[in-house]
Amino acid sequence: MFSKILIANRGEIAVRIIKTCRRLGIGTVAVYSEADARSLAVEMADEAVLLGPAPAARSYLLADRIVDAVRQTGAEAVHPGFGFLSENAGFARRLRDEKIAFIGPNPEAIDSMGDKITSKKFAAEAGVSTVPGHMGLIETPEQAVEIARGIGYPVMIKASAGGGGKGIRVAHSDADMAEGFAAVKAEALNAFGDDRVFLERFIVNPRHIEIQVLGDRHGNIVHLFERECSIQRRNQKVIEEAPSPLLDPETRAAMGAQAVALARAVSYDSAGTVEFVAGQDKSFYFLEMNTRLQVEHPVTELITGVDLVEQMIRSAAGQPLPFTQDQLAINGWAIESRIYAEDPYRGFLPSIGRLVRYEQPEEGPQSGTDGDYVVRSDSGVREGDEISMFYDPMIAKLCAWGETRDAAIDGMARALEDTHVAGLGHNVPFLSAVMDQPRFRSGALSTSYIPDEFPDGFHGLPPSPRQRDQMIAAAMAMHEVLAEQAGDPSNRTDWTVMIDRDAVGVSLGYDSDEAMVLEVEDRDTPLRLEVIDWRPGLAQFRAVLDDLPFTAEVKRVADGFEIRSRAARARVRVLSPAIAELYGRLPGKAAADTSKLIQSPMPGLVVSIPVQPGQEVKSGEPVAIIEAMKMQNILRAERDGVVKTVRVRDGDSVAADDVLVEFA
Repeated sequence: MFSKILIANRGEIAVRIIKTCRRLGIGTVAVYSEADARSLAVEMADEAVLLGPAPAARSYLLADRIVDAVRQTGAEAVHPGFGFLSENAGFARRLRDEKIAFIGPNPEAIDSMGDKITSKKFAAEAGVSTVPGHMGLIETPEQAVEIARGIGYPVMIKASAGGGGKGIRVAHSDADMAEGFAAVKAEALNAFGDDRVFLERFIVNPRHIEIQVLGDRHGNIVHLFERECSIQRRNQKVIEEAPSPLLDPETRAAMGAQAVALARAVSYDSAGTVEFVAGQDKSFYFLEMNTRLQVEHPVTELITGVDLVEQMIRSAAGQPLPFTQDQLAINGWAIESRIYAEDPYRGFLPSIGRLVRYEQPEEGPQSGTDGDYVVRSDSGVREGDEISMFYDPMIAKLCAWGETRDAAIDGMARALEDTHVAGLGHNVPFLSAVMDQPRFRSGALSTSYIPDEFPDGFHGLPPSPRQRDQMIAAAMAMHEVLAEQAGDPSNRTDWTVMIDRDAVGVSLGYDSDEAMVLEVEDRDTPLRLEVIDWRPGLAQFRAVLDDLPFTAEVKRVADGFEIRSRAARARVRVLSPAIAELYGRLPGKAAADTSKLIQSPMPGLVVSIPVQPGQEVKSGEPVAIIEAMKMQNILRAERDGVVKTVRVRDGDSVAADDVLVEFA
């Protein structure tokens, strides 16, 4: 076994690897960029070595610097995590030549499976079912259109070296293909340094299901069942679960057998993932093989009890797998929610900045009203850390395990309630909304889930009756505490609570246990509230309402409170009936007119502004291209018009809501 491992990565995966190394008694070396000098991974590692400036191309992607760090610290092995150099066969080969162990598959397996074009040909030869498409290189948009017509629309355009949801577009027509082909090539060159593109048939209403495989250097290979990763935005996974609610035992066995056969054909000897696109009829086709640890590996660990990072380390050290296929079994259900610094109210665009507040749920076994559950949170940041524009905007991977899928969903919903992020946009309200949706709970998933369920974008959800009661009770309790602290208790028992512009009468009292009892005018039974934890200044209100615990995110504002309960948020005011009547007469606030402005939806870099003052623009035409997190976002005119002014230039950095173009 190794005595010291260098982790050639950053963020939550570096922290995750350090935790396993600590348990195994292995020393760790973190490498870091200037942007990550004060990161949690650097703090936790036994040693740390600076690689270079913030951009990955000048730090985490520099193989020479990483090898130098290995020599400098005396590390015996390198774990690449995911992303960066994790699927770079040249890097793995370089380490082998330098007599440094690579904690991942052999370079030949990476070569065979790492390139999407080559891997599809290889899979077809190995008897694995593949999606119809064109695996050869495509040079021009015209050639792409001709090939797409032969395959039949819709067609997916994919970067050969792509990953992480980058370098993927779906074309439904010749025009889509011509434009998307150029965009994917540009994104691929920028993100991966490789602009090769291929095409394949887009399976309508598909599901994304992947099989975890694990091999050693003695020829043993097993699979650890499947993960369903169909909840995606911009082709990047958001919510994953294991096992899949689609599969029956026969389909699971067939997919697992194909995954193992493919891994065996390339002498696979580490953790890897064979990804499939599946139809609702349980048909499935090989998509690609990721020759590395996956972001969503925790859900597999939770249902199998296998530490995949440990097994990767043991395999790289030459140890055989400690189990056979028939010794592996699925225990319970696990769900992972990726908490990102992105704004779901703005189309999930990145929201960089500092974590002013960051509170995580308690990890470990928890007692729920509908069954016990287990919480796991893999995070690489702390309160006060900054989410940088240079890297993936992940804050944490929040996982919940339960004996059943419903128990896991309920556990995840409660864990999300107990997560508080402030200082930047985040997707916790969206993740909460999905957990509460009947379609998700039914297991009727597909990769089009988000556009299907939120066709006009995510704008939150209206409060459910239960959430409305929670908001009333929380507002009343906080109002009473603040009044008493101010030395101005009114002793009033009759109040009006306004949730946004809806008013409801509430009668306040207490029982013999000092719990708050609320008679609400449109309820047959009173509400009983026991406050668990809240005082002025706390951002989370924890309480038990009618024997059911809940957590709400709260903020004091000038005339009341802003309260968020899962995906519902509202301005809540506690008023005397006379004042409430006056509030009801106030006109609603009119939204600012921005119809003539093209504003940046996110912080980023101006790639180009293809219009100029005086130019006539038709609806749908591109007027600006903004890049953020290595993704290019095309902004289009929403109606015909004439450009009045252009306020930015190519190469400018812009913030969210900065005006780029103004129409006359």
